[in-house]
Amino acid sequence: MSILSLTLFLGIILLTLTITYYSSNKTKNASDFYTAGGGLTAWQNGLAVAGDFMSAASFLGITGAIALIGFDGFYMSIGNLVAFLVLLYLVSEPLRNLGKFTLADMISARFKSKKVRGIAAANTLVISIFYMIAQLVGAGGLIKHLLGIDYWLSVLLVGVLMTIYVIFGGMTATSWVQITKAVLLLGGSAVLTFIVFSRFNMSKLQHRSERIF
Repeated sequence: MSILSLTLFLGIILLTLTITYYSSNKTKNASDFYTAGGGLTAWQNGLAVAGDFMSAASFLGITGAIALIGFDGFYMSIGNLVAFLVLLYLVSEPLRNLGKFTLADMISARFKSKKVRGIAAANTLVISIFYMIAQLVGAGGLIKHLLGIDYWLSVLLVGVLMTIYVIFGGMTATSWVQITKAVLLLGGSAVLTFIVFSRFNMSKLQHRSERIF
């Protein structure tokens, strides 16, 4: 186990738990829990969505698809972006207009039946379980190699942390954790890009700059 990797990992965990703690103090009602009280700006929401998009499932999934089937696997990322637009116009806007927080609430407001709510809840659980499996498998594999611990322990650790973020912090903590993740991933990618270019004396970067100007 590398001391540097362990220090960075514990630092990020401490930062996200601190965000969760302060967010839990601001979560007073259902609106705060589900929508962060409407207090997030457009830039903050955009970074939170970007952080959610650059998750273990999408990031590793796209990378794995490209490795298996070539560049055609890149279309998976386009499909995810299109799905966000569908979610925005067909789900998010009706939810906001109705003053509801979940898809089951929206459906039950139009169809007064407990069976409809039960089916919606069951579908939500099934979809969430499959999505979380991909998240846990990807994140567990990364932490296993990063910290040198057993795979089951790394998956358990990720699951416990995710539960703490959501239950205690609500959407405020979840959004700010996603914002932190987006900044770290984008900043790390930029640093890695310049490190790669520096290995070749910035020749590719200089060539592209000359073509642009």
